[in-house]
Amino acid sequence: MTNAQTYDFLKMHGLGNDFIIFDARHGELDLSSVQVQALSNRHRGVGCDQLAILRPSNKADVYMEIRNHDGSMVGACGNMSRCVGRLLLDETGQDCVHIETSSTILTAYDSDGLVSVNMGPARLNWQDIPLTHQEDTLCINMVVGPLSSPVCVNMGNPHVVFIVDDVQTVDLAKWGPVVETHEIFPKHANVSIISISGDRIRQRVWERGTGITQACGSGACAALVAAARLSKTGRSATVELDGGPLQITWLEDDTVEMAGPATLVYKGSVVI
Repeated sequence: MTNAQTYDFLKMHGLGNDFIIFDARHGELDLSSVQVQALSNRHRGVGCDQLAILRPSNKADVYMEIRNHDGSMVGACGNMSRCVGRLLLDETGQDCVHIETSSTILTAYDSDGLVSVNMGPARLNWQDIPLTHQEDTLCINMVVGPLSSPVCVNMGNPHVVFIVDDVQTVDLAKWGPVVETHEIFPKHANVSIISISGDRIRQRVWERGTGITQACGSGACAALVAAARLSKTGRSATVELDGGPLQITWLEDDTVEMAGPATLVYKGSVVI
């Protein structure tokens, strides 16, 4: 413990999808996978679905390093982007802010008290998901338990979306990890089950490297894109997750915009 240091953090959430956020723009902080797992543990650590480290960027207002519950690095997290967007909007007083991730640069702005984030283009080619071999991403040849024929979308991270009659009838805790690690996904995948009624989509999510979460912003974007590609909805819909609703719009330039709340829970410090 002689080298242990104390670091400040923020605990935030977007619709119950919760995060630990460290600000390393003016200091050094590098966390191992073991340290991220310890911090993410809800019984022995702070507890979160994902963890963010904010770093300097020469391309945007900030670079957002995203770590899953298991310590792995990922390229996108929509709800986290809204939370970091809220922090930067309040900090800078700007009308919009730009957040660099390992996969893209996101734009966030205030939208009547909510935070809107443009998540960039929906990528639909099989190589972009990625898949191990060529398939039509509008109807993947896959059957796992009660789930079949999903749509695949990359929103900065890989998503697979299954349409079912009622999301409550699917044991997501059982089938989510099976789909996540299916051999067709070399980088694994986030798993969504959705049901559709008019322009409302009900969604439940198993997140890659984390498990079931209350909400998934990039997953909600993928759900809307999947439903619109199948002509089940228009290009805008309310996506109702376990934690609450997000408004998702697939714009004509093929980028996807998401609007929803971002909430600061508390400020704290931790010894690492």
